[in-house]
Amino acid sequence: MADGRAPWFVGWGTLALINAGLAQGKNRSGLVWFLVSLLLGPIATLVLVLLPKVRSTLF
Repeated sequence: MADGRAPWFVGWGTLALINAGLAQGKNRSGLVWFLVSLLLGPIATLVLVLLPKVRSTLF
């Protein structure tokens, strides 16, 4: 990857890890959001920020 794409891969992967942590903080699946973030990147971050936190119990 001597053509300059390496920083993009590192940044995209880091963003996916951050999104996984953000998703877990909102009681959502970190693995699912990690995979979604690999595909959508910053759009997944925006969606995660706008989604409300899932309640863990009903009462």
